[in-house]
Amino acid sequence: MVSEGAARRRTGTLRAELALKTLNAEPGSRERLRSVVELALVFSGAVVAAVYAPQEDDRLALVESAGVPRTLYGLPDSYPLSGGSPAADAYRLGQPLWLSPEELAVGPDTRRTSVGDFWLAAVPLPTAPREGGCLLAVTDSPGGFDGEERQCLGLLAEAMVCPVPSRLAPEAAEDVLPSRSFSLAMDTGRVEVDDETLELFGIGREAFDGKVETLLGMTVPEDLPALMSVVEADHMSIGDRELEFRIRRPSGEQKWLRLRGRLLPAADGGPDRLVGTVADASKLRSGVNEVARVQRLAAALATAGTVRDVSQAVVAALRRPLQADRIALAELEGDRLVVTVLDPPEPESWPEVWRTEWRSEWPDAPVRAMPTLAAALREGRPAIWPAGTPLEPTLADVGPGGLAILPLPAGGRMAGACLIGWDTPHDFGPDERALLTASAGLAGQALMRAHAFDAEHELVATLQRTLLPRRLPTLPGAVAVARYLPTTAGLEVGGDWYDVIPLPNNHVALVIGDVQGHNAGAATLMGQMRTALRAYAIEGHPPDVVVAHANRLLMDMETDLFATCCYVDVDMEEGTAWCVRAGHLPPVLRHPDGTTEVVNTEGGPPLGVVTQADFPMTEIPLRPGTLVALTTDGLVESAELDIEDGLSRMADELAASDPTHLGLVADALLADANRSDDVALLLMRYDGMALRPERDSWTVWRVPQAVGHARRFTKRTLRAWGVTEETDAILLVVSELVTNALVHTDGQVRLDLTLINNRFRVAVADASPRSPVKPTSIGWEATGGRGILLVEALSAAWGTVPAGGGKQVWSEIALHSAVRSTDPS
Repeated sequence: MVSEGAARRRTGTLRAELALKTLNAEPGSRERLRSVVELALVFSGAVVAAVYAPQEDDRLALVESAGVPRTLYGLPDSYPLSGGSPAADAYRLGQPLWLSPEELAVGPDTRRTSVGDFWLAAVPLPTAPREGGCLLAVTDSPGGFDGEERQCLGLLAEAMVCPVPSRLAPEAAEDVLPSRSFSLAMDTGRVEVDDETLELFGIGREAFDGKVETLLGMTVPEDLPALMSVVEADHMSIGDRELEFRIRRPSGEQKWLRLRGRLLPAADGGPDRLVGTVADASKLRSGVNEVARVQRLAAALATAGTVRDVSQAVVAALRRPLQADRIALAELEGDRLVVTVLDPPEPESWPEVWRTEWRSEWPDAPVRAMPTLAAALREGRPAIWPAGTPLEPTLADVGPGGLAILPLPAGGRMAGACLIGWDTPHDFGPDERALLTASAGLAGQALMRAHAFDAEHELVATLQRTLLPRRLPTLPGAVAVARYLPTTAGLEVGGDWYDVIPLPNNHVALVIGDVQGHNAGAATLMGQMRTALRAYAIEGHPPDVVVAHANRLLMDMETDLFATCCYVDVDMEEGTAWCVRAGHLPPVLRHPDGTTEVVNTEGGPPLGVVTQADFPMTEIPLRPGTLVALTTDGLVESAELDIEDGLSRMADELAASDPTHLGLVADALLADANRSDDVALLLMRYDGMALRPERDSWTVWRVPQAVGHARRFTKRTLRAWGVTEETDAILLVVSELVTNALVHTDGQVRLDLTLINNRFRVAVADASPRSPVKPTSIGWEATGGRGILLVEALSAAWGTVPAGGGKQVWSEIALHSAVRSTDPS
């Protein structure tokens, strides 16, 4: 299978050939040479390209360059023809040279640079009937120039014709300068300019003070460093200089200018001078402007991660430069096009037929219903229809003044299509056609890459969502809400998680945690840790033991990742909580009076770091109306905000919130969350239980009268609680459960009785983890095995749960009349 990168390179030479055909500068002119050099940057991936031509003094002198400052890579103003430089060797031999960093390091013309390793291409230019010369190109891509890029450089070198550079004597330079010229004294900063140059800057002669700083102050800030590198003597060497930059005129208009200059050495004790011309770049180089647009589009697509990002980059690169009235981008899925971006986004800007399918499938899909569009996709080339061309109504109303359809090729297939429409008659020049062709290829490759990225991101995000709780349980005496906010930074999916675990005796465990890393491995480990903590909690272990068990489990797993977590066990009856931290953020409380605090809790190390680690517990008293907030560091930490300040800000936001609506509180906290990291948030408002259960316990000793003692304890408890119903059923259930525990298990047995909401609960705990088995059939002669059947028949519900290494078998019996209950106040 041909890779995406190989498919892109295979079409590079074809795009370079097309770009050469669209250049409208005169052959042999400086403008055309400059355009071809810039094409070398675009289609070879070079960071700098320079052209050298032979001179009468037996040297190869610099004629043109583009890209980053060539001095960074040690490319000088000239090379001696008799020397051993790559430029001179390629020129003399008539053969291209492709030099690696190792070969450059041992060459006789080696120059030390600060940019690291790079590869150099030296490609000779055609000789007779031309002057010949050499093209030097530098790349820092690993592996240097590949085969397709070398072919592009050879093709573009064939198209280069070097004009003979002028040799200006210092004393005669000002006499031969063309219009729109300047002369800058490098020591004083005084500059002499003609009226046409001042007109480009939008300044009148009477308003100009003669200082170069006045002109520099009009430069767009982003372009000022590059311009300063030209006009400051410390950054220059003797020779030609050329630069494009933007200025903002006094009227507010922004304009592109091109500066060409030559630094002339001091003569007769005078200062060095920079002499040259300033011209309107848009008028001189319309074709090169399209190359620059393609470069900017390529840079934008390189950082576009999603399909929508790609679509928006294409819209930004094409709609305004082409002065189009509307542009649509769509992915090709089977035989249908699915819209990803419509610009402008207002439905009324589009034909009526499109509004019924707004941001959905392409109108009148499938594609074969629109022959014009289908033909363009089949041929795989941009198609342009001027005003008045008869088209199907669905397309004709998109561009009544002109319509361009750009199939977006990628990897041997069509990734989608782009429609560009004009309302008024539009003339399509060769520069625009070249821009559309180059943009289509770049957008197609980026769209395929982004589609694969979106699919992978959705797969990983789905994995993470399935590992988080689908819904939170209903809590006795409390309300909880949770939020999970995934990162928007590419494919990064983290290991943040939360959980709410109902426990026996009206306890609830609140858990929040974060696994190191942002990938599928972190998300998977998150699911394992959440499952482990839940299992240890349901077994009945205290909070510190639950976290310690999870730590040992993670230490035994074959992973280099670690995790942090905060585990809070809340007793809903007593209004107390026990908190254990393993390298995680502490809880933040909002008290009923509106005050807040970041709980000062002692913490242990993260999970998976130290095998024998201590995880101390901290008691937290809760009053009805208290809000408990647990979160991960993505909410309170960023590059601009440290954790302490983030927790303080979170506390301030909680103080100003209304805890009546927890969902709104959670949404407000996440409104300004840092989207470069995952965020998990868990909020619980403790309200207190309306009815506090009656509880009592009895330790069953293994003596002959053990069952009788358990029944007498139960009778006394029933009388004390005022229970007069179902007493025989309750006593029979106690007898059967206690008997089963004594007969089938060893160790201590405990009887727990609970009364709440007219339900009487009997629970018998023992040291065996094996659950009782209900028999499927019992013969008439059997003397046992009916106990569990009796418990099931007498109970409204029954079951078994783990309890501290053993189990607890429980039964609930419904009482029909009201009994005495404890008022929580």
